[in-house]
Amino acid sequence: MTASIDLLRLAEILREAALAEIMPRFRNLSAGDIREKTSATDLVTDADEAAERFIARETKAIAPDALFVGEESVAADPGLLERLNCADLAIVVDPVDGTANFAAGVPLFAVMAAVVSAGETVAGIIYDPLGDDVMLAERGSGAFRRTPSGEESRLAVAKPVPLSEAIGLISASYFPLEQKRRLLPQLAAVKIVGNYRCAGHEYRLLASGGAHLSCYAKLMPWDHLAGCLLVAEAGGRFAKIDRSPYTPADRQGALIAACDDGVWTEARDTLFPAA
Repeated sequence: MTASIDLLRLAEILREAALAEIMPRFRNLSAGDIREKTSATDLVTDADEAAERFIARETKAIAPDALFVGEESVAADPGLLERLNCADLAIVVDPVDGTANFAAGVPLFAVMAAVVSAGETVAGIIYDPLGDDVMLAERGSGAFRRTPSGEESRLAVAKPVPLSEAIGLISASYFPLEQKRRLLPQLAAVKIVGNYRCAGHEYRLLASGGAHLSCYAKLMPWDHLAGCLLVAEAGGRFAKIDRSPYTPADRQGALIAACDDGVWTEARDTLFPAA
């Protein structure tokens, strides 16, 4: 139990939402089922909205006093983000992380939830609807992969390597233009640079040893809270590039997660030397 929330039941709710509302719509969306929010690359689909309604309804039954903060709910009521900053207990949800992939029929998207208690992330869940497994972490208790049958395996980050040998999952899309221009040439220092357009899968890869670091701007809580806790509980480190802690209240700046302190520091000093 985490802050009076049954974590396994919350994980099952994410799975149920995917089975009921997301997967039946995958590669089955009409043009009218996909809409732009702020730009042509910022999309919402009927699956996002239906899944979030499902999760909100079901989590009310297990945590009636928790503030529910979903990506689509915030689009309708931006004030929810301010309420998150002072909530005693909150559940933060991204119903379809990787919506652009989902809308394009690309099989790389996730369902994410984080539990926030008094301004700290105390649990995180990332469910893969196509692989039908969940990665979950509870603060101080480690990170695990769990199958529908209940089989669990403990997660561990990769062993550290020099940046010249590292696999980096780096999204430059949301950096301010001048900072992006400085960042892109520095990526040559990283052996492999990828971008799945799905933070959920990138954090899953980092937490399970398949990559060494990730980097993002645009610090919306539903994109990063669950994944950062997974990485930390699997033995890694995360922080903003100014070396300050990343918290549920942060919206500005950039974030690096890495398999250990040494990789984090080399990535920060190499990619953002002027920060």
